Amino acid sequence: MESKKIGNKYFIRIDQGEEIVSILTKFCTKRDIKVGKISAIGAVNEVKIGIFDPLKKEYHSKTINGTFEILSITGNITSNKHQPYLHMHIMLSDSEYNAFGGHLNSAVVSATCEVIIDEFEENLDRYFDENTGLNLFEL
Repeated sequence: MESKKIGNKYFIRIDQGEEIVSILTKFCTKRDIKVGKISAIGAVNEVKIGIFDPLKKEYHSKTINGTFEILSITGNITSNKHQPYLHMHIMLSDSEYNAFGGHLNSAVVSATCEVIIDEFEENLDRYFDENTGLNLFEL
């Protein structure tokens, strides 16, 4: 992983074999990024995606392997219990040009992943909401 800061934006290159979520979580922890917006493109070969079941209030996840283009990773950075909380979704395309996606749990880079983090100067925490079963913005 390599990075460069320009203004309030970080440009990050995640390299082949590195896992996106853990790299970005460590990146935000090291730089004390409390609030931000994430966007990314690239390629992966092992991905764990999830979907939330609001009736059962639980995530279901699936690991898939293959050749995938990252059409988009979009998400945000907030804080939960004084730690960076990254909430990201991913949209992928397979070798047959089928698109699919979900909540991003983990993804291993097969070629490269280009990430931009737009950092904001405020702090935004989350709290666990019993009604939804989710960690929501504390506004």
